[in-house]
Amino acid sequence: MSREQAPSTTEAAIRATGNRALIGYLPVGYPDQATCVEAVVALAEAGFTAVELGVPYSDPGMDGPVIQAATQATLERGFRLEELFQTLEAISARTDIPLLVMTYWNPVLRYGVDRFAQRFAAAGGAGLITPDLTPENAAEWLAAAERHGLDRVFLAAPSSSDARLDAVIDASTGFVYTVSTMGTTGTRADVDQAARQLADRIAVRAETLGRDTLRCVGVGISTGEHVRQVLDYADGAIAGSALVRALGEGGVPALRELAASLALGTLDGGPATPAPAEKGIPA
Repeated sequence: MSREQAPSTTEAAIRATGNRALIGYLPVGYPDQATCVEAVVALAEAGFTAVELGVPYSDPGMDGPVIQAATQATLERGFRLEELFQTLEAISARTDIPLLVMTYWNPVLRYGVDRFAQRFAAAGGAGLITPDLTPENAAEWLAAAERHGLDRVFLAAPSSSDARLDAVIDASTGFVYTVSTMGTTGTRADVDQAARQLADRIAVRAETLGRDTLRCVGVGISTGEHVRQVLDYADGAIAGSALVRALGEGGVPALRELAASLALGTLDGGPATPAPAEKGIPA
């Protein structure tokens, strides 16, 4: 997105927080469709900026054990992709929080890329996060997203080269999903220092490209203190496994309690400031 274009719904929501966004992840349809809808509404009511809904997938490459178990249970009860669109419609009828979907690429490809984008946008979706799709291989998706006004969020990892970061920054709208650590999702005692270094590298590369790119950090965030730490240097914090565990163990009430504690981490401090280029961020 060029600077002249209006910000997307997701970007506008993040900027409205003073670049102190909190994003939640839940598997769509977990533990059942009705409860999933209530859970997302609970996150919105707790002050979350946006919500990611993960499409259950039989062979995930990024998901850790908590999310794998939840998505496997959802698949075993008979989840089909049509349920995603139904769930988005039900949530959109009750809240205007941006609804992103994280999905591996094969379900979209099998459904039909433009057909998926059209149905997704009509159901109230804001954009896709595609962990196994790189910008270099995303021409069909980029075109469909442009036609239907959808965000395309690509991932950057600590191992990403400067050339890959440039490609991700150029192709992404909404924000760049900044992976905090190497490995799969899951709660951790602290958030990896690599996350700060990566967020700073993205800021430097974005400035070089003339872009004002938002950076939201995910993987390993499970406490309000984690959220506060991340918002010292990034524009948003993404919590997933901790929310999924709370929902699975204690239902929507437990999820609501955890969501409130995570939201406390957004309250102190100011907007994230990019590291200056002269600090010598490692390539």
